[in-house]
Amino acid sequence: MSTEKIPTKFRKRFGQHFLKDIGIIENIVASINLGEIDHVIEIGPGLGALTQKILESNCQLDAIEIDRDLAKRLNERFSCSKNFKLHIADALHYDYKANKAGGKTMRVVGNLPYNISTQLIFKLFDTIDSFADMHFMLQLEVVKRLTAARGEKSWGRLAIHAQYHCEVEHLFNVPPSAFTPRPKVQSAVVRLTPHLQKPFEEVDLHILRDTTRLAFSQRRKTLRNNLKSVIDVSKLRDIDINPDARAEALEINQFVKLAKLIHES
Repeated sequence: MSTEKIPTKFRKRFGQHFLKDIGIIENIVASINLGEIDHVIEIGPGLGALTQKILESNCQLDAIEIDRDLAKRLNERFSCSKNFKLHIADALHYDYKANKAGGKTMRVVGNLPYNISTQLIFKLFDTIDSFADMHFMLQLEVVKRLTAARGEKSWGRLAIHAQYHCEVEHLFNVPPSAFTPRPKVQSAVVRLTPHLQKPFEEVDLHILRDTTRLAFSQRRKTLRNNLKSVIDVSKLRDIDINPDARAEALEINQFVKLAKLIHES
């Protein structure tokens, strides 16, 4: 277990659950396989248990922390390291491209707050070309949604957009006992690696997001019902999509075709 002093008060609005199990921390760092040439962005370093292990690789580390009390403690602990820089900011509004140095792609890691994890992942997709890979601790349910396959119950917008951009790997599970305070749910570590050669056609990401949002707006209804406000659904058969199917039946490349059709319409 980590020997770092744990706060007696937690800010629920920040979704704080501090990772304390040194074995899990070492597994995460081993999975990332860092070197001194790497430039790492750590989101939500908290008390710095993972931060400490990351810095041992001698990589460049930029940490983003919204909690000013924690930021003060992090600066006191790591400011002596020339490779460490702390940004007191909201990860949802942070300019990740501004952190890109020397043309190097960044590697992102974080124990993401459960209450903003999905929203934050979508934000990172906006600058996906800036990242070499991303390793996140997430609620297990979210990891299942990221890795879901077409037709599965968890198949939805998150899986479609994640797999459009990245190869997604569920690395290992993490029990509630690894955190303070203990969350009420299981967690897991996931790796997202942007595709070097994109397996799908290029499409406007805003249109693709709007398309998947509409298609899944009422999961039990058909595409005919969910898309009738934006397209003549009779045209769906022209791109080999059954208008009487539900969104969960479609593959990613079909959503890409659908987004292009809606855009043209």
